[in-house]
Amino acid sequence: MVDLICIDVDGTLVGSSGVVGDEVWAAAERVRVTGRRLAVCSGRPAFGVTRGYAERLDPDGWHVFQNGASVVHVESGESHSRPLPPSAVTRLVERARATGRVLELYTDTTYAVERDTPVARRHAELLGLPYHPRDLLSLAGTVVRAQWLVARGAEEEAVLAEPHDGLTIGASVAPVMPGTAFLNITPAGVDKGSAVLAVAEAYGVPLDRVMMVGDGANDASALRVVGVPVAMGNAEPEAIAAARYRVAGVDAGGLVEALALAMAG
Repeated sequence: MVDLICIDVDGTLVGSSGVVGDEVWAAAERVRVTGRRLAVCSGRPAFGVTRGYAERLDPDGWHVFQNGASVVHVESGESHSRPLPPSAVTRLVERARATGRVLELYTDTTYAVERDTPVARRHAELLGLPYHPRDLLSLAGTVVRAQWLVARGAEEEAVLAEPHDGLTIGASVAPVMPGTAFLNITPAGVDKGSAVLAVAEAYGVPLDRVMMVGDGANDASALRVVGVPVAMGNAEPEAIAAARYRVAGVDAGGLVEALALAMAG
């Protein structure tokens, strides 16, 4: 029996078209009317188009953003967020300026990027946000997540080269930006797994009745803690290894298949 379904966005809810298909929304509604809870579980922030996805999936529920750094109730605005240490933020900004790597900083409600590059512009478009480069250290509010945008294949080099001591790193990809890897940086111990635990506790749902559907390496921590872990057909090896079930790829109706599996339980 599944009472809570946590759903990754890029590569799971959203495929190469960049939008959520009508058949996915219809399947999600069939689940929601049964009383089961649906939760976004994404590396994306709690604003822009992703907030709209969360509100449509479950308008009065808890959702996971920022790779677990933000656990937000979209109706009340209540948030369980963990800040990055200010010293870590300063070190990351210094390294971004020294190396020319694209770094993004996020609060619960906004973000900043300093470098003006095609990749940074494309990512703002993906998030459904206006693109306004600005001084990273001018970002007001508490920084809960940082993110490097690097070329696919350069993830390991970037992780080893930058000051990540005491922080959690999670790599993810998006089908609409196939040449880019996203290195999510959150406080120590904060990842999608810790956030899914918090959402399940908020609802009083036992973990063996929680489903997680994902495709990325950053989904593996959540797949490992739930009772019904589902990897998409396009999943990365880390997600496949952590899953019990495998469905079709994102562009072949895999999420619809996973939601039907949840209903069958």
